[in-house]
This record gives sequence, C-alpha cells and structure tokens, in this order.
Amino acid sequence: MSSSKIPGTRVNITERTDEEILAIAKPLWRDLVKYSNEGKYGEFARNFSSSLARAIDQVVAGHQFANSELARNLSEEVDSLGIIRRGDHVTVLYRQRSTKKPGEWLGRLVLGYEDAKVRIFGASIF
Repeated sequence: MSSSKIPGTRVNITERTDEEILAIAKPLWRDLVKYSNEGKYGEFARNFSSSLARAIDQVVAGHQFANSELARNLSEEVDSLGIIRRGDHVTVLYRQRSTKKPGEWLGRLVLGYEDAKVRIFGASIF
C-alpha cells in the first residue's frame, strides 16, 4: 500500500487528479489576480511558500504593482490550459487576459506542500 493510501498520511500533490488540483488551484489563482489588481502585496503573498516569500524583494514587488498596467488590470476571466507534474510540485497553466490590454498571457502557478498545507512555490504571467 502506498503512503498516500494510509489514513493520516499526506498525498503528494502530483498524485492528485487534475480535477482535485484545479479545485485547489482555482481559488489561489483567483486571489492572486484579485490582490494584484488591488495592489495589496501582503494579501497577494499570503499563500506563498516560505522559500518564495524569502526570495521576493517586497520593495521590488511593490514597485511592480505600482507601475505595471498588466499586474493591476488582470481579468477574472481565465482558462486552465493544463497541469504539469514534476517532483513534489505541480504547475497549473492558465490563459490570462487583461481588462485594459488586448491579447492573452500565459499564467503559471506552481503548487506543493509545506508544513502539510498547499502553498504557492511560484507564480508568474508571461
């Protein structure tokens, strides 16, 4: 019996179904979009893993929020494009739109477990 089938043990996020991963990812991505649009960095980063939180300079991130038309005008309309599983993490890919700029962007959300909770290990829009 694998450890994921034993009651009380944590399932590696890569072992979850696409539907389970999307159900976890959707509210996290929605919150990132909301708090990016509002320029609320503290709320934006609240589900970051400790390693991601340490890696991001809050001054630089605050400057990006203040000066990026895209980061402050993300559409709530997104499409899930797929999931990539690697190691202890999954990457959920999104088609992201802007409310002010024409076109589409690729959104990337990297999820994994930290201290028995799903945390964000990476998030970006290209």
